[in-house]
Amino acid sequence: MEDRTGPVSPITFRLDPSSGVPTYLQLVQEVERALQLGYLRQGDQLPRVKDVVGTLSINPNTVLKAYRHLEQKGLIGGRPGVGTFVIAEPKTVGLDELHVLERRLVTDWLPDAASAGLDDDGMAAVFMTALRTFRTRSERRAERSAQGRKATRPKGVA
Repeated sequence: MEDRTGPVSPITFRLDPSSGVPTYLQLVQEVERALQLGYLRQGDQLPRVKDVVGTLSINPNTVLKAYRHLEQKGLIGGRPGVGTFVIAEPKTVGLDELHVLERRLVTDWLPDAASAGLDDDGMAAVFMTALRTFRTRSERRAERSAQGRKATRPKGVA
């Protein structure tokens, strides 16, 4: 019989060994996605290290590294002898909004990408490139805006 002492976590980790993404980072990304989608909330417990190790057959240090990374980001915190819990709750996107975005993606972009001959990996690569470009442009706009505000301040004002 399985040992089920203590609360059960609302998240179960799954790994994609063919992704090329380090295992600890896959765990970090899963927690971040679960937070963004509202599957994890402030106060929820993450799976115990020994449970993750047993389920995924990975080194405990890998899980600890992922949890440390999430802790450094201010998303989780450990309670000695109790477990690891979500301490921050980022802004989530509502289900209705998610469905609209997904529907637009499925009806517009994905069919165009498939007819252009892209497979799943190609689509993911195009999407990630577009996302990086979007982020870079957003950062540049923010920098220009900040520089513009500095240039318009009266002398003597910091």
